[in-house]
Amino acid sequence: MGAPAMHERANIRRMAGYVPGERPAAPAVKLNTNENPLAPGDAVMRALSEITPAMLQRYPDPLATRLRSAIADYHECGVDRVIVTNGSDELLRLAVTTFGAPGHAIGLVEPGYSLYGVLAQIQDCPVARVALEDDWTIPTDIAARWNKAGAKLAFLANPQAPTGALLSARAIARLAAEFRGVLLVDEAYIDFVDPTQAHDIVSLIDQTANLLIVRTLSKGHSLAGLRLGYGLGRESLVTPMLTKVRDSYNVDVIAQHLGCAAFADMGHARTSWQLVREERDRVARELGDLGIVTLPSQANFLLADIPSAFGDAQTLHALLASQGVHVRWFDVPRLRGRLRISIGTRAENDQLLSAIEASLVVRTRCAS
Repeated sequence: MGAPAMHERANIRRMAGYVPGERPAAPAVKLNTNENPLAPGDAVMRALSEITPAMLQRYPDPLATRLRSAIADYHECGVDRVIVTNGSDELLRLAVTTFGAPGHAIGLVEPGYSLYGVLAQIQDCPVARVALEDDWTIPTDIAARWNKAGAKLAFLANPQAPTGALLSARAIARLAAEFRGVLLVDEAYIDFVDPTQAHDIVSLIDQTANLLIVRTLSKGHSLAGLRLGYGLGRESLVTPMLTKVRDSYNVDVIAQHLGCAAFADMGHARTSWQLVREERDRVARELGDLGIVTLPSQANFLLADIPSAFGDAQTLHALLASQGVHVRWFDVPRLRGRLRISIGTRAENDQLLSAIEASLVVRTRCAS
């Protein structure tokens, strides 16, 4: 009997898939996948109760016209500049399929969201990785390095993951002007940016033909379980994805209906954003009191440098998990000594801080 046939493409056979954050059994303090600490608002839950058998019987609007109109109104842009997708991850895949030519590089920042590299490998695109500077900032020559590699598409998370750092609108405009491919700016965490920053890059679309902005309702709108995202860009970027590459009915009727309800009830979402900002600052301060330094963050998480008093980051990660508190440890360069901590409710954050403090007390006693 001969060896089994290998039908998968060679690049698929060589690659490893995306590994999501652990999904612990309840009850647990889940601070490892950057979800919103609050549940969806009453308006969204009422919309869910409005779903009828007839709505489920028929295919949904293939273009999600009503939801795209609500998003366009929110951003004060034309509806032709909006595409709605089955989670923002689908939009990342559509961008790779539409703009990432096989054999041509895709630009990435390292460290970053690992799905970007996975999607590049699926498309059989080499990856042009540019490492963050020692101070975790974007190198000033990043566009030149991507251009030299022949990148047709580049991914940039802003706020950056996993640091939470925010690149200014002016810097993004400059980067888009210098880069010769499509610059995809992933704004998954944008809702948690301090409003005093007055940060907005949607207005750049008018003057920037190669800028594609990606957003999600998973984080800011407490809808991670629904899978709903969207993109904003010039018609020359949006139209081919919307009319050629997108699946025929990519966003189901429930997601479209609840998405409209979410944009009609921004008050609840903004309440959750403010809670995250306040708790983010408090948790950073209290971690600092325990000797744990965190990077300044404009996202709904903190990247914490774990000192030797706690053993190491992996040890603390396991110890917290044993107490029902789950944070994220990455076994990759520059992150092995750090933990990424999602911001939860005040009660969840208190449990996290108490568990960290208890682990320090135990280690101190053992060392004495």
